Order: sequence, then C-alpha cells, then structure tokens
Amino acid sequence: MTIRPFDPAEAEQLARLFEAMQTHYGVPCPPRAAIVADLRQLPPGNRILVAEAEGVLAGFAAFTEVWPGPGLRKGLFLKELYVDAAHRGRGLGSGLVTALAALALSEGHSRVDWTADRSNPALLAFYDATGARRESGKLYYRLTGEALARFAGWES
Repeated sequence: MTIRPFDPAEAEQLARLFEAMQTHYGVPCPPRAAIVADLRQLPPGNRILVAEAEGVLAGFAAFTEVWPGPGLRKGLFLKELYVDAAHRGRGLGSGLVTALAALALSEGHSRVDWTADRSNPALLAFYDATGARRESGKLYYRLTGEALARFAGWES
C-alpha cells in the first residue's frame, strides 16, 4: 500500500472511487465527466490523499484547511474517507487517517476534525480506535436545496 497526494492525471481512476462511494451511501452521483473536471481543478485549499494497492487507487481521504479553530489555530477537516469494498480490512483507511494526521502536524495544524454517521457502529468503532474524541457538545447542520435558496432570498 502506498499513500500519497492525488495527482490530477489520475482523475478518471479517482472518479470511479467517488462513484462507488456515492453508490455505497445510496445518494445521487453527477456524471463522471463532471467528477473528472472537478478533480482536475480542485477548489483552493481542497486536497486529496490516495491509497494505492495492487496498482490501483483503492481509497482516498478528501480534506480541506479550516481556520479559526480552538485557540485560533488552523486545522484540517476530513470531508470524505472511502476505501473500495474489495480493499477494506487491509489497513488502507487507517493508513489514510494516519497520513492525514502526520500531514496536519507537519504543516502546523492543531487538529483534524470530521463527522460520522451515528447509525454506523463499525465506522464509529474505526474512528474511536484512532483515539479521536467524540464532540458530544457539537451539532452538525446543513443548509441545502430549497431551504438554502429560500434563506438566501433566491426563491420566493
């Protein structure tokens, strides 16, 4: 297994993993061409680590820098962590999180934050095993779709 920064030349391969992730979560997926275009031109501050196993991209961690955080320090926010079903249980997920933690420290970040589905006990056990602390005092919100448009005043 090799973990390294994503190379935009691998956009087609990584798009396949993004599609598999969307299928896994049962959510809609944009056309592959749109995924590839976005991967080739990531918005500033967004990065991806990939895990390569047996010559193929088998997992990824997509993350971004956030500021301010506790103590007005910068941190990383892990947006997506995914390992292809055929490669699970081989340490790729742990390897990606470990690499992200090392990257955070090497760049002077004070933390790595993420969210997790409360209804997935295996996922929660995986994250608990990292030594991360569950932030029970925080609540996660999402403003999207019609509510987003309505609140922004774009919809009457």
